[in-house]
Amino acid sequence: MTSRSDSLTRRKLLQAAAAVTATGALPLYAAGTRPDTSAELETELKRQGVVGTFAHLDLKTDRLTMAHAARAGERMIPASTFKIANSLIAIETGVVADEREVFRWNGQPRSFKAWEQDMTLRQAIPASNVPVFQQIARRVGLNQYREWLDKLEYGNGLVGDAVETFWLDGPLKISAVEQTSFLAALALGQLPISKRSQDLVKDMLRVETRTGRTLYAKSGWCFSTQPQIGWWVGWVEAPDRVDTFALNMDMTRAEDAPRRITAAKSMLAALNVY
Repeated sequence: MTSRSDSLTRRKLLQAAAAVTATGALPLYAAGTRPDTSAELETELKRQGVVGTFAHLDLKTDRLTMAHAARAGERMIPASTFKIANSLIAIETGVVADEREVFRWNGQPRSFKAWEQDMTLRQAIPASNVPVFQQIARRVGLNQYREWLDKLEYGNGLVGDAVETFWLDGPLKISAVEQTSFLAALALGQLPISKRSQDLVKDMLRVETRTGRTLYAKSGWCFSTQPQIGWWVGWVEAPDRVDTFALNMDMTRAEDAPRRITAAKSMLAALNVY
């Protein structure tokens, strides 16, 4: 659980996120987080052929850097990036024991062949196995989601009345800036949730390590909007710093899927983060 100082740090990040989300502008943050727009990052997004936004939070300097700040503050459906919060809630409430719990395939055709097999929670996260997380959602239930999204201060916190689709079709929404705040709290172990749950989920999000830096990330793809929206969110841990990031972009064709990752990595490289 969090200490008082941790809670203040979390509050500072949330104030920054809320201010950008509410105004789409760049207010002065009395709490200490320093916002900045980056023409260089906007140019890099354009070079990557991306229509979207990128938000980066340097936890060492409390500097928030954005490409296309108005969009960075616009709340959008999280799609499979919600699997991060969903896994935390599932483990914390006990509806899922741990990352090794197996979810059985029911033998019915699924949207992707890769989903047509039994999977552990650890396997289901990188596979973005929607039916697995819909099964988890039925176990958690709307009342517990409302309670925990409020505790986690996750986006607009709305779940509506459709427990299997609220993160896929709405009404749940979160901005890129809010993603960086939420992920900062997770990366630092400052969420109001047990250390065990946070550690298990962080470990499942680990993508790769190179040159002493470890990348944690999760993708998302919202099919229910026009244009469709792609996400790639996460953080980078180095020996002396932690940086969180969130990219969202318009998706107009299947070939855009890998561009979420290549574009975000190019932004991290431009920032000398990864």
